[in-house]
Amino acid sequence: MELFKQKLAWFSLGIVLIVLVVFGAALMGSVAGSKPKNLPVALVVEDQPAQMPGGGALAVGEDLGGKLESNTALPVAWVRVDSEEEARTGLNNREYYGALVLPADLSRGLLSLATPEPKPATVTVLVNEGMNTQASALVRQILNQAMNRASAELGGQLLKQIGQKTGQIPVGTAQALLAPLIVKEEIVHPVGVNNAAGNAPGILVQLMWVGSLATAAILFLASRKPVLAAAKKWAMAGAQAAFGAAIAGATSGFVVWMAASWYGMELASAGAVWLFLWLIGAAFFLLQSALLNWIGVPAMALLVLLMFFSMPLLNMAPELLSQGTKDWIYSWTPMRYAAVGLREVMYFGGWDTADRNATVLWSIAGAFLVLLLASGSKKAKAAKEKLDVAAPAMNP
Repeated sequence: MELFKQKLAWFSLGIVLIVLVVFGAALMGSVAGSKPKNLPVALVVEDQPAQMPGGGALAVGEDLGGKLESNTALPVAWVRVDSEEEARTGLNNREYYGALVLPADLSRGLLSLATPEPKPATVTVLVNEGMNTQASALVRQILNQAMNRASAELGGQLLKQIGQKTGQIPVGTAQALLAPLIVKEEIVHPVGVNNAAGNAPGILVQLMWVGSLATAAILFLASRKPVLAAAKKWAMAGAQAAFGAAIAGATSGFVVWMAASWYGMELASAGAVWLFLWLIGAAFFLLQSALLNWIGVPAMALLVLLMFFSMPLLNMAPELLSQGTKDWIYSWTPMRYAAVGLREVMYFGGWDTADRNATVLWSIAGAFLVLLLASGSKKAKAAKEKLDVAAPAMNP
C-alpha cells in the first residue's frame, strides 16, 4: 500500500513512542515505586512509673516509647515532645502528620487490671488529616497497629503473671485483659465534606493553571496582531499584565463558586480561598505570559510539560517521594507552592498560616511581571527593525 511507502508513516511510530516516554515519565516516573520514609510523628510520654505490689516500679510508657523509637521497620521519624499541648501546637504548625500520647496513668492503669476494679488507660492517637491525607492515613494505620500489638502483648504478659499468682482470674479482670489499652483516635484539621478525600487543593491549582494558560495564550496572540509604535509596545505589555490579573480574579471566583455550588465542596472560608486562588492565578498568568512573550509559541510546550510533571506531586507528601523527584521537580515547581499554600488556607485557618508559600507566589508574580514588562523592549526592537527594513523599499 502507498501508505507504508511514506516515511512519515514510519516516523509516526517513533514520534508516538517518544510522546509516551515523555508523558509516562511525567505521570508515572515521579511517583511510581515511591516508598514512605521518615514521616514526622510526635511522641508524648507522660506516663509516671507505678509501684508494683511486690516491690519495684513499672514504667510501661518509657518502655513502649523506647521500643517504638528503636523499631527501624517503621517509616516514622519520632519526635519526642514534653506534653500533648506541645504536640498539638506542632500539628497546628504542620510539623507532624500525627501524634501518639501515652498518658500519665498508663502504668497505673495496667496495674489496676489485677485488682477487682480494673481501669484500663487510654492512649490518644492524633491524626493531622489536613496536612496530607495520604501521609496522615498511613500514620494513622501505623499508630493503631502499633498500639493494638502493644495492647495484645501487655495483656498476654499480665494474664500469665496473674494466672501464676492466683491460679484463677475473675471475669472482670479477664475482660479487661483482652484490651488493656484503650485507643482513642482524634482527627485534627479535617478536610471537610466533598473535598476529594483531601485532594481538593491540588485539583483547584490544576484548574487555575489551565485557566491561566488559556488566558495567557489568548492575550499573547492578541498582543501580536496590531502594528504599534515602539512606545506603545510597553503599554501593551502593561495592559496584558493588568488584564490577565483581572481575569485571574474573575476565574478564581468562578472556580470557588463552581466547587461549592455544583460539587458541594465544604469551604471553611470561601473568601480566603478565593483571594489565595486569585494570587495563584495571577502568578501563573504572569509566569506563562512572560515565557510566551520572550520565547514565543514554543513556550507552550514547556508549560504543558511543566504541568504534567507537576500534577502527580501536588497531593503527595514529600516523604513519599524519591530523593530524585524531590530534588529535580518538587523543590522548585511553582504548582507545589500553590498547592501547599492553598491546603494551609483551606484546612489550617486562612492566610495567616500560608505566609511562607504566599511570599513565594508573590515573588514569582513580581519577578515575572518585570520580565513581562521587559518584553516590551524586545517587541519595540523588533518593530523598529521592521520599519528599518521597510523604509528603503518605500523610498527607492
